[in-house]
Amino acid sequence: MAASVPLPPALTQLLRRADWRMLAAPALVVMILAMLVVPLPTFALDLLFTFNITLSLVILLVTLYLTRPLDFAAFPTAILLTTLLRLSLNVAAARVILLHGQQGEGAAGRVIESFGQFVIGGNYAVGITIFAILVVINFVVITKGAGRIAEVSARFTLDAMPGKQMAIDADLNAGLIDQEEARRRRSEISQEADFFGAMDGASKFVRGDAVAAILILFIDLIGGLVIGVLMHGLSLSDAVHNYTLLSLGDALVAQIPSLVISIAAGIVVSNVSTGQDVGLQLIAQLFRHKHVVGIAAGILGFIGLVPGMPHLAFLFVASLLGGALWLREQRERRVAAVPPPAPEVAPEPEEVGWEQIEPIDTLALDVGYRLIALVDRAQGGELLSRIRGIRKKFAQELGFLVSAVHIRDNLELRPGGYRIALKGVEIGAGEVFPDMLMAINPGQVSGTLQGLPAVDPAFGLPAVWIQPALRDQAQAQGYTVVDPSTVIATHLHHLLQSHAAELLGREEVEGLLKHLATRSPKLVEDLVPKLMSTDRLRKVLQNLLVEAVPIRDMRSIAEVLAENAAQVADPDELTARVRQALGAFIVQSLSGSGRELAAAVLDPQLEQLLLASTRGDAGGSLEPGLAQRVLDRARDLMQNMEAQGNHAVLLTVAPLRQFLARLLARSAPRLRVLSYAEVPDQTQVKITASLGA
Repeated sequence: MAASVPLPPALTQLLRRADWRMLAAPALVVMILAMLVVPLPTFALDLLFTFNITLSLVILLVTLYLTRPLDFAAFPTAILLTTLLRLSLNVAAARVILLHGQQGEGAAGRVIESFGQFVIGGNYAVGITIFAILVVINFVVITKGAGRIAEVSARFTLDAMPGKQMAIDADLNAGLIDQEEARRRRSEISQEADFFGAMDGASKFVRGDAVAAILILFIDLIGGLVIGVLMHGLSLSDAVHNYTLLSLGDALVAQIPSLVISIAAGIVVSNVSTGQDVGLQLIAQLFRHKHVVGIAAGILGFIGLVPGMPHLAFLFVASLLGGALWLREQRERRVAAVPPPAPEVAPEPEEVGWEQIEPIDTLALDVGYRLIALVDRAQGGELLSRIRGIRKKFAQELGFLVSAVHIRDNLELRPGGYRIALKGVEIGAGEVFPDMLMAINPGQVSGTLQGLPAVDPAFGLPAVWIQPALRDQAQAQGYTVVDPSTVIATHLHHLLQSHAAELLGREEVEGLLKHLATRSPKLVEDLVPKLMSTDRLRKVLQNLLVEAVPIRDMRSIAEVLAENAAQVADPDELTARVRQALGAFIVQSLSGSGRELAAAVLDPQLEQLLLASTRGDAGGSLEPGLAQRVLDRARDLMQNMEAQGNHAVLLTVAPLRQFLARLLARSAPRLRVLSYAEVPDQTQVKITASLGA
């Protein structure tokens, strides 16, 4: 007995670790190629034809339970492989038919014989007619319609990709999603475009399969007649009978799975993503209205009573619909007959006390009754999760955590209105439509949209409220399309940034110090309350936030204050020294990663006038006409610098920095005023303009 040869260790380890599912596709392809050249016995043909029918049925059932097309992303590849499998089976069956067709109807296996005898009743004229009907249904109706839908879906999906990418970037910039979610959405958009593009091409395989089935049928018929009569000496009638039934059986056993796959392709490309499979969508939407079922039952019953009509069929179906409607009515009556819960006995009113006085919320969001669904998780509302994302992004940007937003319904507002309040004072309001989408015009759109004109409440951009069906069209034209929750969340985020100083209270300062103490306990212990009080520290931090300087680097701020708090009492002077310490960070936020800062400077004559005013030489204030001219020129300067793609920055001497920043805050809110002392030595300053009166 020969000894077995051991396998190499590397190959043995590979076989142990292999996932045999990885071999399914290669094995199927190798089997398809083998069937094209290797003769198969009739038993193998029966098994493979059965496997082909089973595979097509499994694919059809999978498509019926899809909730969105991407859940079966491998479907285009499945169409290609099943098409190749059917064609290879046709070739293998044709070889057997031509070689052994003279033996009779069972020469090509039991499956082909059964389809030739049972399905077409042994009559080849009937068989040819049935086969032609199946080919027409598959080729002219199902395949052509599915191919057209796939072609249109692919084109619109590709056209809408830029708009969808912009929407993802807008959500990412607003803090509504993180990088991981943005990456997942971009990948899903790319997969969607690839899927519909592949489906457009795969439909051509199904169409070619139908044409090939016709050609193979006639090749088998003609070749069989020639071989049977000339080579095997059969009579013409026997040859026609044998080879026609065998060829038709082969054609039908391959054409039926082809028809099933075509139906599956049509279901996939025509499926609208609603979160439900095809069966649930049809049942829920066809029988949603009771009067539709009742009218249909009445019409069928009337037709069934007309003389000459098939009374039994029409009356039977009418009774089924009527019975279903009656059962539905009985169920609804039972639900309505359930007595409502007994009203609770109102307790005796309590004495008025301090507990009846409700404190004013730091941040409150009032919504109209139509917007309640946006904040209700049970109804799929996303506004709560987006507000949490905004608070997280705000903390990462500015360095402290704001209070939670108290959301409540307010019947005094419009149904779609909302109002944002800070410490009981309204700081923003707007109106959204929960069943529509806002298409924002970023400035470069290629067309107009049908809808309700509006204005983006956060940035004041022109916008249009559109129906959800116009989303793809709007994105293809360059609009940024957002849902109502995103509109409210973005508006809230913008207001939080502009009111950051007011949001920083004693409680937030205590939280900052407690957080800093976990890393620098000695620094916090020496600073508060030994060198300065919490209120004095809060005033310095508020001064920074007023001019959009984040307080994320709390350690550097505390170190500067610890060095100067004993000698300097004025919070404004302490703020100036903190700004100098944070100069590199401030300048980097304005110049980006580059070493060059584009900025404007004061006209020397105006600078002297302002210095004299701040020293009290001119009465301590500017002449009103001069002040107005400075404000107008500053606004124009800000707009010109932003139009050039730069941050609006004005450089001045240190004694004028805070005075100018407060003077220009209303007329030029985005103009950042820096002193020369705040610009690091390694930063190059490029003077682009001059501010004069």
